[in-house]
Amino acid sequence: MTCRRTAVLGAGALGLTVAYRLVQAGDAVTVIEREPEAGGLAAGFEVAKRPDGTPVFLEKFYHHLFRADHAATSLIDELGLGDKLVWPTPVSTILRDGGIHRLDGIIPLLKFQPLPFVDRLRMGAVLAYLKAEKGYQRLEGQTAEAWLTRWMGKNAYQVFAEPLLRQKFGEYSDKIAMPWFWSRVHLRSTSLGYLLGGFQQMYDTLAHRIRSMGGTVSLGTTVTSIDPRADGTISIAANGESGVYDRVVSTLPARITIGLTSNMPEAFSRKYGQGTALGAHCLVLELDRQMTDAYWIAVNDPGYPFLAVVEHTNYIPPSEYGGKHLMYVGNYLPMKDPLYSRSKEELVAQFLPYLQRINPAMSESWIKEVHSFAAPFAQPVVTKDFKAEMAPHVTPIPNLFMANMFQVYPQDRGQNYSIAMAERLVRRLEREAHS
Repeated sequence: MTCRRTAVLGAGALGLTVAYRLVQAGDAVTVIEREPEAGGLAAGFEVAKRPDGTPVFLEKFYHHLFRADHAATSLIDELGLGDKLVWPTPVSTILRDGGIHRLDGIIPLLKFQPLPFVDRLRMGAVLAYLKAEKGYQRLEGQTAEAWLTRWMGKNAYQVFAEPLLRQKFGEYSDKIAMPWFWSRVHLRSTSLGYLLGGFQQMYDTLAHRIRSMGGTVSLGTTVTSIDPRADGTISIAANGESGVYDRVVSTLPARITIGLTSNMPEAFSRKYGQGTALGAHCLVLELDRQMTDAYWIAVNDPGYPFLAVVEHTNYIPPSEYGGKHLMYVGNYLPMKDPLYSRSKEELVAQFLPYLQRINPAMSESWIKEVHSFAAPFAQPVVTKDFKAEMAPHVTPIPNLFMANMFQVYPQDRGQNYSIAMAERLVRRLEREAHS
């Protein structure tokens, strides 16, 4: 059988899983990734070393797994990393009315002082229903705002859900699809999975496996054009060089894939080349002490210049990082927001007074190192029309396929959903190749 030459664009969870499965199936696979490391939005940076010199990574953008994330946990086991996967149960909270309140269980909900007791009961019943409801189909065509206001009540919506939607989606908060909110409740667990040493190990292992089986993983390589040829092959230009492939799987956002592809039909480009997305920004602070006792603080009070404070070392202990206390200050914002152009020093100066509202003792002297990371197209805006506008995997260009975070509806992103999509897509590609 002829060995197919396959290019996979992007070395995140999706791209590497596709490439790994295809090289296992006998394809001659080339992975092309713009960033200098594999992992996409789950890529990490080195923050410490173990006594034996092994690097310890922290994700540039906060990541964890849920108990329902079977595709990710299965792949971790397959790669021989299962002994490093741990499942702590950290404290998750929201900041409301100037106080930090736990909302990660029935008892904390019943004690949630910003709502009258009857509203707590009503909110608890709605969340229990969403947790138990196995499918999202009956919620289709409805916004989270309309559905939650009706069933949870206006008061609970305004105190609990509306600030979360506003902080995450900004001007789009009243347009977000209810199936998206369902997935946030239904698929979550209080125990959260983490790969000790960082998820970067999974992506480095995948890249190593691909190379060891004869594939190529080209990092720090930017694709500049996707050009279909008359014989059905596709030419990929990257870093001034070109390669010709029998099949291409692009895991880049649809609008980028479409923009790079010559001769893409206008109707397809117009329909699928627009999807609205926000960028992600995380300021990562290395502290010399603990700031709070919570892992996750969702900021529900207005006026804060960030949507979440995620104190990673209240989840995975500082001893894993040479005693460092590691904390994210996170945002999703339009990609033209001026925050992305600010220096680390400017961001610390902007955020510190608000961190001091959370803990008045917080001092700049606690901060020993600062890292700033940004990524475009990190948060799809999942409106009620999102599913109808979702691009298919198969494009009008023969042998060009698309798979990306904009196709995991009703979810919006996540390592598990990307891995699961990759597995489904590869099975489909292999069936069609042998039909």
